[in-house]
Amino acid sequence: QVQLVESGGGLVQPGGSLRLSCAASGIIFSDAAMAWYRQAPGKQRELVASIGKSGSENYAGSVKGRCTISRDNTKNTVYLQMNSMKPEDSAVYSCYAVSLSSMRVYWGQGTQVTVSS
Repeated sequence: QVQLVESGGGLVQPGGSLRLSCAASGIIFSDAAMAWYRQAPGKQRELVASIGKSGSENYAGSVKGRCTISRDNTKNTVYLQMNSMKPEDSAVYSCYAVSLSSMRVYWGQGTQVTVSS
């Protein structure tokens, strides 16, 4: 059974930083592309950042330069470092994985991030 467990969410002040983690189990992590999505109330879910199995990164324009996605294949974990955070970054952030051998998609439960003073 594949599980994606996010952690690191919480309340942060504008301009602050936060690092999200997503620990994967039940999946061949090194063969998976990983991503972070977010969804704010009343808005559609949007891709924040993705990282391929080779480490290639992709970012939404709204976070480019402020966020860094990374992966540690020895820990089966993907990270999202967010800096210079803005109130509009407030959302539920969800981890996403796609197995590149089976093309099956998996989602985490999500973690709430709130940017507010």
